[in-house]
Amino acid sequence: MVLMAQRPHAAMHGGLWEFPGGKVEPGETPEGAAVRELAEELGVAIDPGALIPVGFASGPGSTLPEGRGGRAIVILLYACRNWQGEPQAHEAEALGWYEPDAVHTLAMPPLDYPLAKKLCTFLEANAI
Repeated sequence: MVLMAQRPHAAMHGGLWEFPGGKVEPGETPEGAAVRELAEELGVAIDPGALIPVGFASGPGSTLPEGRGGRAIVILLYACRNWQGEPQAHEAEALGWYEPDAVHTLAMPPLDYPLAKKLCTFLEANAI
C-alpha cells in the first residue's frame, strides 16, 4: 500500500494528492530531509537507512507574479517499509492508503504522475 497526503485546500495545488515530504534545507542530505519532513508531516520516525531510492521527477517551478519562472523543482521519491508511529495528517487535509496501481488515478500535481509510475515499476520489480 502507498500512503498519499492531500494538500491543504488553501495551498498551491490545494486538494490534490501527493507523496508526503518536502524541501531539503541547507546543510541537509535528501535522506535527512525526508526523515525530518515525514516526522513533521506524519509524526513518524524513520531510520535514514530504511529509505530506498525509487526515482525522481523534475520540472519548471511555478511562475512568479512578475511573470518570471521560479526555480526548477526536483522531487526525489523514496520507498520505506519500516517506521515507528502511526501516520497522522499533521499538515495535510487527509491521508489515504492506496494500492500502488491506483495512485495514478488520484488528482495530483503534475510531477507526481511520473513518480507514481516509477513507484509501481519499482514495487513490481522489488516486491517490497
